[in-house]
Amino acid sequence: VQLQASGGGMVQPGGSLTLSCEASTRFFRASALQWHRQAPGKERELVAAISAGSGSRPDYADSVKGRFTISRDNARQTGYLRMNNLKPEDTAVYYCRLSKWDSWGQGTQVTVSS
Repeated sequence: VQLQASGGGMVQPGGSLTLSCEASTRFFRASALQWHRQAPGKERELVAAISAGSGSRPDYADSVKGRFTISRDNARQTGYLRMNNLKPEDTAVYYCRLSKWDSWGQGTQVTVSS
């Protein structure tokens, strides 16, 4: 299973971005979807996750609760991460993952700076 992540960029603090993760499999809905991030010099961390199927059970790291929203469109085989009120500490490479196949996207850079 291949994943194509996109939507990263550079924004000022307080800005917003939406990341997308398109999967190559029509069985996309069968897997939970995760977004991870890795900042320079730090370990990769889980940021948000959503269950398989309708995705009725999203979960977030404490550091992004209330600011980030994970969602999925199974018909489009695509997952999303909407990021609001971005902070400099959100700067990282963001990766999507389908847990069922342990498939990872290539990463998309998010930089938050004034």
